[in-house]
Amino acid sequence: MTQILLTGITGQLGQELSPILQAVGEVTRCDRHTLDLANPDSIRHIMATVKPQVVVNCAAYTAVDKAETEPDLAMAINGTGVGILAQECHKLGARLIHVSTDYVFDGTQSHPYQETDTTHPLGQYGASKLAGEEAIRQVGGDAIILRTAWVYGTGGSGNFVKTMLRLGAQREELGVVTDQIGSPTWTGDLAAAIASMIQLSIPSGTYHYTNSGVASWYDFAIAIFEEAQALNFPLQIQRVKPISTEEYPTPARRPAYSVLSLAKIAATLGTYPPHWRQGLRQMLRNFSG
Repeated sequence: MTQILLTGITGQLGQELSPILQAVGEVTRCDRHTLDLANPDSIRHIMATVKPQVVVNCAAYTAVDKAETEPDLAMAINGTGVGILAQECHKLGARLIHVSTDYVFDGTQSHPYQETDTTHPLGQYGASKLAGEEAIRQVGGDAIILRTAWVYGTGGSGNFVKTMLRLGAQREELGVVTDQIGSPTWTGDLAAAIASMIQLSIPSGTYHYTNSGVASWYDFAIAIFEEAQALNFPLQIQRVKPISTEEYPTPARRPAYSVLSLAKIAATLGTYPPHWRQGLRQMLRNFSG
C-alpha cells in the first residue's frame, strides 16, 4: 500500500480527501497540532516518523483579509513551511502534491490563466502562496503544484455556500458582488481529481483544477438559492442585489478574474472537470443530509 501523509485534515478539502484516499493507500492524517507548517521541527519529525511515499498538503494559512495584518505568519506557513516540507519530501524521494491558489494572479486577464502565465499577487495571502510555489520549484524533486479557486464543501469552518445559506435563512435581501469572475469548485470533485493524480502517477509540474464553467459571485449566490430551495432548505431570501467590489470593500484586494485554464489537467486525467453547478447540486444534497 502507498504510504500517504495528508495535512490539513480539519479543513474542507482535507475532510473531503480523508476517506477518498483510503482507497488509494495507507493514510496518515495530520492536523495543525500534529504537523504545524509554522514549526519546522514538527514538519521534520512527522516526515522522519511516517516516511511517506506521497504527501498531499492541504494545510495553509487561508485567512485572506487577516493576512494583510499577519504577513509574517502567513509567509511562515504558506511560504517557509511549505519549502521545508518540500525539502523533506525530496530527502525521502516522496511525491509532494501541494494545493495552491488563483490568488497568485492579479486577475487583469480576460481569458483563462494558463499554468505558465505570469504571476502577480495583489495581497499578502497570494504573495505567501506564491512563495510556497517558488520554494517547491527551487527544491525540485517529484512535486505537483495544484492551483484551484473558489473552493467550497460540506466540511471546514466556513465558505461562500455556507455563508449564503446562513444569511439566506435570516434575511430577505442580500447584496452580492457581480464584478469578480471565477469558477466555483466543489471539494468533492477536487478531492477525486487529487486521488486520480496519485493513482495515475501524473508528471511533476504545475496544474490548474477547478470545476468547469464561469460565474460571478452574484451568479453563484443565485444558483445556491435556486438549488437550496429545490431541496427545501429553510430560506427567507427574496432578493439578491448585484453590487460592485467598490460597494463591498475588503482589507485584501481580490483578483477580478480568477478563471483558470483546464486544458492541461483535462488532457492529463483524460476527462474534463464537471460543471460547477453540478458540483454545487451534489454538495447541497450531501449537506442537507
